[in-house]
Amino acid sequence: MELILPELALFTKAFHFLRPLWLLLLIPLLALWWVNRRAATRVQPMSDRIAPHLQKALTVGDEGRRWYLPIDHATLILTLAILGASGPSWTRQVDPFLAKTGPLVIVLEVTSSMTSPDLPPDRLERAKFKIRDLLDLRAGGRTALVAYAGTAHRVLPFTEDPQVMLPYLEGLQPEVMPDDGANALAALDLATNLLEAEQAGGILFVLDGLDTGDAREINATQDTAIAALAMLPEGVGDQGLDLLTSVPVIRATPNDADVARLDRLLNTDYRRAMLENSEQPWEDRGWWLAIPAVLLALIWFRQGWTMRWSAALIAMMAVMGTPQTADADGIADWFLTPDQQGYRAYQNKDFQVAADAFVDPPWKGHALYRAGRYDEAIEVLGRLDSPEASFTQGLAHIKNRQYRDGVRAFEITLQRDPDFPGAAQNLQTAQEIVEYVEATREASDTGEEAGIGADDVVFDNEAARGAETLIEQQPTGEAPILSTEQWMNTVDTSTGDFLRMRFQFEANAGQ
Repeated sequence: MELILPELALFTKAFHFLRPLWLLLLIPLLALWWVNRRAATRVQPMSDRIAPHLQKALTVGDEGRRWYLPIDHATLILTLAILGASGPSWTRQVDPFLAKTGPLVIVLEVTSSMTSPDLPPDRLERAKFKIRDLLDLRAGGRTALVAYAGTAHRVLPFTEDPQVMLPYLEGLQPEVMPDDGANALAALDLATNLLEAEQAGGILFVLDGLDTGDAREINATQDTAIAALAMLPEGVGDQGLDLLTSVPVIRATPNDADVARLDRLLNTDYRRAMLENSEQPWEDRGWWLAIPAVLLALIWFRQGWTMRWSAALIAMMAVMGTPQTADADGIADWFLTPDQQGYRAYQNKDFQVAADAFVDPPWKGHALYRAGRYDEAIEVLGRLDSPEASFTQGLAHIKNRQYRDGVRAFEITLQRDPDFPGAAQNLQTAQEIVEYVEATREASDTGEEAGIGADDVVFDNEAARGAETLIEQQPTGEAPILSTEQWMNTVDTSTGDFLRMRFQFEANAGQ
């Protein structure tokens, strides 16, 4: 019920007709149906030459004929056609440059109580399993991670790549947290700050307990969608979690039912915000009504029905229209255009198929990016002149380790739209990456000494700062000089050690 009511309210609020004037055709249609049906069901006077009981017995099919007539069938099909032509809609068209799921900040409690083994292997490890399942379900959704105990720390900012988050998630243990405790309010403030730059989003607490005072403060939060995943075994409760009246609390389950419920709950507010985005056109759902209309039309061959409403069937087909011819092979081409097939694959997160199916350049470019085919995405998006295209092209350049090209793409995005969301932040990040790479090369420049040979360039180095060579032969007894990437790959420091040092530094700075 907690899921059905918000969805139903959202549907009721958004439902409308794009072309409501078509509904006026229902008036003459229903009038003709009433006149014809009244004539067809009029009771014929009984003959005075045959006894009533004999006349009733001799009448064949009279009762069955009157409850559902061919005129009823034709009227039903035409009604579906008119409703479809009027353009029912309750969702907006999906922007290919935005994720379907809303931004989410996952707030994980990392305390000693979370190491209890009553949820095998323990509560914390089970919580990490649940977070992985949620990341898989939210493929492509922007997700950030916050950890808290006595202090709260941003583990990772918003990212669309769940693989980036996994090593940081693995490194979270109670030992890496600077202070003992469970300061959920500090984590809430940090998560709220992360969401400020987003259009809408939610916060998910993954925890096994909550202070009663913190529970009251969380209940008072009005502007942000919050949910909680309780890592507690069956029969074990928590007073603070029980006090959460305005925040849905979902208990961890052995399967992924809890994760699916949380995802639907947290995305309700995001979908509401998307519906209020007047820049996106409404999506015409009228084609859905063509399916029952066609299925009902299959009964046309029944004796006595064809001639009565075959003209109505032709009119219905003219109103509903037929899909364009698809270029690809397969049965789906009879009913769906290539872009429609690509959109279905995109919704199912099959980005490889979507990228191959799409013809529309913006959709194709974004699908190629989501499929990891960055070179192709850059080529397709480079032909477009929209800020969305150059923004995604910049992301593709960064993923492809073409950082300077990424900087240029983000600069073009800001020229086209100075207020484009995320462009300024990504431009700054890309510039910092370029500066870091070139500064690292400059610092590690070994000059042209004996034994230096050419090697592949790992990063773009357009400014020619530092050496782009590696030592292939070293004098006996000397350790080889490594490139930046090789050095980073040989660092024997776990993610947990890195997080411990970083959290301690942040805690000291805060004090």
